[in-house]
Amino acid sequence: MSNETTSPSNINDPYRHVGLVLNPDGTLTRLRNIPNTAPSLGTSVLTKDLTINPSNKTWLRLFLPRTALSSNPNKLPLIVFFHGSGFIVASASSTMFHDLCVHIAETVNAVVASVDYRLAPEHRLPAAYDDATEALAWIRTSDEEWLTRHVDYSSCFLMGNSAGATIAYFAGLRAAEKARDLEPLKIKGLIVRQPFFGGSERTESELRLENDANLPLCVTDMLWELALPRGVGKEHEYCNVKGGSEKLEMVKELGWRVLVSANEGDPMVDRAKELVALLKEKGVKVVCDFDEEGYHGVEHSDPSKEKRLLRVLKDFVYSSHA
Repeated sequence: MSNETTSPSNINDPYRHVGLVLNPDGTLTRLRNIPNTAPSLGTSVLTKDLTINPSNKTWLRLFLPRTALSSNPNKLPLIVFFHGSGFIVASASSTMFHDLCVHIAETVNAVVASVDYRLAPEHRLPAAYDDATEALAWIRTSDEEWLTRHVDYSSCFLMGNSAGATIAYFAGLRAAEKARDLEPLKIKGLIVRQPFFGGSERTESELRLENDANLPLCVTDMLWELALPRGVGKEHEYCNVKGGSEKLEMVKELGWRVLVSANEGDPMVDRAKELVALLKEKGVKVVCDFDEEGYHGVEHSDPSKEKRLLRVLKDFVYSSHA
């Protein structure tokens, strides 16, 4: 996959591009077979699934580095991860996200909790944001041994890629408002990888990469139409980078750091730059990682780009952890 243009037929049919059929009742038939990976006691990273809310069928997958089982292990940072895919497909068990979380746990030496949230349009926003908030509360009170024995609750990070980055960001704004309620869980920072924001005005990168092979503009429009509450536009607070910006004062006061990571070949890169500008304007500590090369989701198909991301991530976590 690269920044080639899409075929004319797919440009005119974003549902076909993503492998979806929109049903008359507003639900989706998801045609694309996304490979899944089951939890296992792997060689370097152990994984297990845990239920968060049976009614909403939400759960998370824990990733524990095997080195944490040594006789005198140090407690590890916790990275709460939210997968991408436009709010509408995939899960915490999808192989592409499972493998990324394994590599994060292994390389960063952290416990990773990958949250499986409800998908749109069957569950429109703010359902995913609500599920993210509930996941943090669940982690705070859980007696799960992998958490209680191996996690440093004073060093928690919220991370996501694409729509998952947007979930992590808005969940972080909510958590900043109620930081005391989350104790002893203390968030040190947000890791926002290729964030998926929208707006009524097109950015330069959206127009330049309108027919991008990975994320054409017609698909981003469709995703927001399916994810947002019915009848609202892309200036809505659940979508726009400025949504909830009044809460950034609390993020600043708490001393959180925010890593914003993006690639110049991603149509969403200018939205990430807008976020950086907003964070700096509000006095929030920002770490920028803008790669001149790479497209949306490049870390899932280019091992060299994944390794680069993991290095940036490790540096960020441990400079915040210190």
